[in-house]
Amino acid sequence: MYVRAHKRLNVWRESVKLSIDIYKITERFPKTEIYGLTSQMRRAAVSVPANIAEGAARRSSKEFIAYLYISGGSLSELDTLIEIACQLEYLKAEERTLLGRQIDSIGSKLGGLITHLASRSKR
Repeated sequence: MYVRAHKRLNVWRESVKLSIDIYKITERFPKTEIYGLTSQMRRAAVSVPANIAEGAARRSSKEFIAYLYISGGSLSELDTLIEIACQLEYLKAEERTLLGRQIDSIGSKLGGLITHLASRSKR
């Protein structure tokens, strides 16, 4: 059975889990936020694994790296949106801590993958 390249990446699996967690958490946000913070957080979260997947399907490491940087940008955007949600008191402290750990782990893995791909393409 063929397994798509992105599905073999731990960073992709972790970012899918983060996206699902964001969807579940934002279900409780005020309905007035459905087109605001809720939508923006969900789009930023989904963008992370989507760009990893798209990059993994590209032909060159250089292209893949570019998509990984986009994923990192979406991750930073999500981190900022989480901060705003916290200050608005839409998130519990333990949720913020959990999401922060996930973001840190994914960010670290993205950095490691970028370094690996960059060194491999220099050979």
